Formats: sequence, structure tokens, C-alpha cells
Amino acid sequence: MDSITLKRLARMKREHQRIACLTCYDATFARLLESAGVEVLLVGDSLGNVIQGHGSTLAVTLDDMVYHSACVARAISAPLLIADLPFLSYATPAQAIESARQLMGDGGARMIKLEGGSQVLDTIRLLSDFGVPVCAHLGLLPQSVHRLGGYRYQGRDAAAAERIRADALALQQAGAELLVLECVPAALATELSQSLSLPVIGIGAGADCDGQVLVLHDLLGASVTGQPRFSRDFLTGQSHGLRGAVDAYVTAVKTGTFPGPEQILF
Repeated sequence: MDSITLKRLARMKREHQRIACLTCYDATFARLLESAGVEVLLVGDSLGNVIQGHGSTLAVTLDDMVYHSACVARAISAPLLIADLPFLSYATPAQAIESARQLMGDGGARMIKLEGGSQVLDTIRLLSDFGVPVCAHLGLLPQSVHRLGGYRYQGRDAAAAERIRADALALQQAGAELLVLECVPAALATELSQSLSLPVIGIGAGADCDGQVLVLHDLLGASVTGQPRFSRDFLTGQSHGLRGAVDAYVTAVKTGTFPGPEQILF
């Protein structure tokens, strides 16, 4: 696999080639995912749930993220490596700059991801001005789980959908170069994927985004809290083990068969 750059992802969007993305937290799985052709590896703060055993992502620290990002970065050469800015590590633009410096300088990330809409526009502008590639994140925001009242689909009424539309456009204009849409209605995700120039990566957002991302442990049927309804266990019944499961996921994303009707809830 050739090196995956943001320009290449933008070209894939224009050419209607779907982007395969997975979370990753260690070197062993990083090598496996790269060998299977996963273009984007996300060191997500979901490690708080699946690695550390917390009930949310809120306990994850910047040091945790730098450590796991560095583990992944040492093992890969081609995939684009994105790392999450954890909870309250970007409360001010200046703090975001220092956090991004650590994730990219010490953690080896090539792009950082942060959650939110209008409240992070100044931060994204500053990061972009200083040459930091930014992935935005709208819809269900795990770092805001207590304010949202749980892990629930977002944008289901007209007013909420319009806020997501406005935020998505504003984030792109502020300098975001990638967008994750989590748990929003499929029709809204399709609309945004078609109207925005940046690539849109969906999770629980229907089949028509420019790419898909899953938490690796959900793909392997290993989530201790139960399989999310928008996910699929690619390992059970797989005769070729872990590599076969990841291969099957990549193929399903590329051919548009994942997510299927059973994973599209709204």
C-alpha cells in the first residue's frame, strides 16, 4: 500500500473509492491492519473503554494517547495515523496547540481529531494555521456523553439536523480536512457527504459516507459491553482468523456492503 495522505483521501472521495478506517492501539494490530489495506488508523480515546475498562472516554489522559499513538506509529509506514485529543486537552486554543504538539511530535500522529462544532472553530483555525491537520467529529460526541444523556443517535429532528449541517460547513471552512460523523441518520450523513468537499467517515451513519470506521474490538466481536447495533462481528465464523476478519471488513467497506440494512437504524 502506498503512503496514505490527505490529498489521496480527497482524491478517493472524488473518485468514489470508499475509505476503510479502524481504531488501533498497539503495534501488533497496527501491522495487521496495514497488511490488510486499512487506509486510516485512528488511535481513539475509545481506548478508555476497550483497553482501560472505563465506562466512558473521559478518564483518558493526553499521556495515554501519546503512548498508544507512539506504539502504533512505530509499526506502520503507509496508513494515515490519526490520534484523538482527549477530554479537556483542547479547552483553549493554546492548550490544543500544546496537546497536538505532543501527539504529533512524541506520539507520531499525522493528524489530530477533536469533537465539537461551533465551540471549536477558533481552535481549528489556529491549528490549521500552524500546519496541524485536523479531523472534526460531529453527531454523537463521546466526550459529551453526560450532557447528551447517554450514547444516543443525534440529529433526528429538524432543528438538530440543521445544527449539524451548519456545524459541518463551518468546520470545513475553519480548516478541518476530515470529518467523522457518529450516530446520525443515514439520510443526513448522505447529504453531508455529498455537499462537503472534505471526506466524511461514518460510524453508525449509514452506507453512503466516503468511508467507514469501527472500533476494532467491535469488529472482532470482543466488546465486553455488547455489540453496537450499527457494527458487525466479522470474526465469528471466519476461517482465516484475525487477518481474515479485517480483510472481510475492508472488502465490505470497499464494496458498499457494510453497513448493511441491519446496521442502518435511522
